[in-house]
Amino acid sequence: MPLRRRLLASLTFSAALAAPFPALAGGFYLQEQSPKETGRALSGGAAAADDPSTIYFNPAAMTELPGIQTSVGGVALMAFAHQSNRGTTRTVPGLPVQVPVSGGDGGQPFESVIPIPSGYVSAQITDRLWLGLGVNAPFGLKLEYDDDFFGRYDSLYTDLKTYNIQPSAAYRVTDNLSIGGGVDVQYVKVTLTNALPQLSPLLADGHAKVEGDDWSVGWNAGIFYTTGDTHFGVHYRSGIKHHLTGTQTISGLAGPLAAANGSVDATAPLDLPDIVTVSMTHSLTPKLRAMLTGRWYNWSKFKAIAITPEVGSPSIKELDYHDSYSFSAGAEYDVSPALTVRAGTMFDRTPTNNQLLTTRVPDGDRVWLSGGATWNISPAFALNLSYAHTFVEKANIIRPDSYFPAPATVTATTRALTTGNADQVAASFTARF
Repeated sequence: MPLRRRLLASLTFSAALAAPFPALAGGFYLQEQSPKETGRALSGGAAAADDPSTIYFNPAAMTELPGIQTSVGGVALMAFAHQSNRGTTRTVPGLPVQVPVSGGDGGQPFESVIPIPSGYVSAQITDRLWLGLGVNAPFGLKLEYDDDFFGRYDSLYTDLKTYNIQPSAAYRVTDNLSIGGGVDVQYVKVTLTNALPQLSPLLADGHAKVEGDDWSVGWNAGIFYTTGDTHFGVHYRSGIKHHLTGTQTISGLAGPLAAANGSVDATAPLDLPDIVTVSMTHSLTPKLRAMLTGRWYNWSKFKAIAITPEVGSPSIKELDYHDSYSFSAGAEYDVSPALTVRAGTMFDRTPTNNQLLTTRVPDGDRVWLSGGATWNISPAFALNLSYAHTFVEKANIIRPDSYFPAPATVTATTRALTTGNADQVAASFTARF
């Protein structure tokens, strides 16, 4: 293969796959799809059946919503992450030793407020049939490190957005049993950048930028069963296979590497996980309800990322994700006909592999503590307010990434301690007709 093609193939691998857009674990799968659910740490899940947002969590439970109901709102996510340099190094062709990579800690990479909007509407068509529509953003991330970040060869800028449109239907089979499902029409758009090392550490860094987008379709289905005081719900959301198309732009490389500067078309698959939810709610008294939910995420299907450039050979980067899970418990109490208060907690295990962590995904196991309230302004209108704090476990990153084909190979090993946490403030308005 000619040197230019080998360089382009290697750069596609190095720039686009240094923990790129498919690393949607933990906080990058945005569970915050209902401000009301946020207040009970998502413990209502597939069984709560008390808000139009059930369209996302289990459309079968729409049969508990009479008439026409709509809920519109969002979550303001305030995430914090900090990277501490633990001895990041790089190699230099021709030298037998590694040299330190200098730079700052990257600053606070997240925007001060990350909005996560959502909207749902359900409509009872007959005494057996319900239709619904949900619009939300189930995956997303936006973060930007300072240009002199010590981990700049791993990541600098990440902007991932998804928009999900879910038309749904539910059917009441018996007075106790309902089934439902929907289609997920999903758009994803990604922009990533990172620095590229020169052959000599005395030269200014090169730069890589990757952009791509795609539309794709998935599906979901659920079962809802009620005894009156107790609700049970099971919901399955299919994984969605995206095929992103876009461009990669390399700039600023000098000397023999300058042949790789320029833009090329590139494609990449992005497989999002299947999700299974099992939930139960139980009325302990006429005013007090307890809730439990467990979720399983099929992240083990995501073992590697393959980038296919227009010029050069496909490149593969192993990430070796694991299946993950979350458990949540919550309760709510009707203080009066006008006021309901709620609280909950959740443990959310990250699917990332601790041997393959990256600064583009500063993630760890998470614990939620949350609380909220609903004010029933009238029989037709309600205001939901919630707050949640997320504790994220510290994690050590040791990430070697190699750039350029031999004999010009440069390996940058990012060594960092990542810490973080997040706060959520959520609000939604529900109307019933």
